Amino acid sequence: MPRSIWSGVISFGVVSIPVKLYAATESKDVSFHLLHKECQGRLRQLRWCPPCGREVAWEATARGYEYATDQHVVMSEDDFEKLPLASRQTIELSGFVGAGEIDPVFYEKSYYLEPEKLGEKPFALLMRALAEKRLTAVAQIAIRNKERLCALRPLDGTLMLQTLFYPDEIRLQRDAGVPEVQLSEQELTMAFTLIELLSGPFDPAGYRDEYREALMSVIEAKLQGQELLEPPALPHRAVDLMAVLRASVEAARNGKEASAGPPKRRRVAAV
Repeated sequence: MPRSIWSGVISFGVVSIPVKLYAATESKDVSFHLLHKECQGRLRQLRWCPPCGREVAWEATARGYEYATDQHVVMSEDDFEKLPLASRQTIELSGFVGAGEIDPVFYEKSYYLEPEKLGEKPFALLMRALAEKRLTAVAQIAIRNKERLCALRPLDGTLMLQTLFYPDEIRLQRDAGVPEVQLSEQELTMAFTLIELLSGPFDPAGYRDEYREALMSVIEAKLQGQELLEPPALPHRAVDLMAVLRASVEAARNGKEASAGPPKRRRVAAV
């Protein structure tokens, strides 16, 4: 059973629902150690204090906010614990929005909530209400020394909590736009046909981390002393957009006829 990273209550009007918060995702990245090229010894990262000229143990460190050059306000763990924030222990639902109203660019990390024994009934009530009304609840929660905006929504029999970026954390290129080009009706029709052929319900099981698989195959080959294969050549950029669209539609149509299973990611010719 994973360990909860936060516990508190969901405040829904005058209803309090005791809950625990668990991480809903985990990284599957392949990790590497940093080595010295010459002897392949593993390097150490030291917490070095230049004024003292020595390494500092983790327990001897403190966090400081730099308010001027080399001038810091030192913060202790007690300072963080005493922050006057209700969101440290309470997820107060401040509003409800349509399930599709929050743009995906705002989503940060995903967690799932689990009710304590005494909160099971109001927890189920909240989940049922959100599901039937197709709503997402908006709130704030303080996790790991930061207060985050968050969204709560039902998913597959549980209540998901997803932290959101604040508006000033989003980097939007306001001046970036679509270049003005002329598109023919034929090109649009062919693009619509291609999109329709590749459309279907989202099935995450139909995708896999091909980069990680390729990386592990290279690592395995090096362990076995085998020769590494050359990467596939990049496709040539095409000039004739209609020809590329026709070829893409034909490939998608053939692929759909050949497989009756869930839609898989297909490569189409580059433009």
